[in-house]
Amino acid sequence: MSAVDTLLARARAELRRVGPREAAAVQEAGGLLVDIRYAALRERDGTIPGALIVERNELEWRLDPTGDHRAPEAVPLDLPAHPVVVICNEGYASSLAAVSLRQLGLHHATDLAGGFQAWRTAGLPVTHAP
Repeated sequence: MSAVDTLLARARAELRRVGPREAAAVQEAGGLLVDIRYAALRERDGTIPGALIVERNELEWRLDPTGDHRAPEAVPLDLPAHPVVVICNEGYASSLAAVSLRQLGLHHATDLAGGFQAWRTAGLPVTHAP
């Protein structure tokens, strides 16, 4: 097992990952979906309606409950119990990102198993830029 595989396994041991339909239910109940994919993937495949777009390199700054650079859409994150589901393309980087958010105090952060591709395969809504 490579070092990154070990790191990923440790991260996932901390999470109760969700599937696409459960992620949609979290969003419907007022939770936050955060799409961390880079622009080229969003342009190619589309986005999840209502998801907050924050590329991975800005994630901690934009979602830190105590930070000055927090995204306005992340205001409900003042509540540590607020659910956050991180979404990458296939569900790998999002696991590491969700653990990072937990370390910032977002104790209910998790990720979407299978990422955006699982969401799309499940037939859930996707918006494409004009």
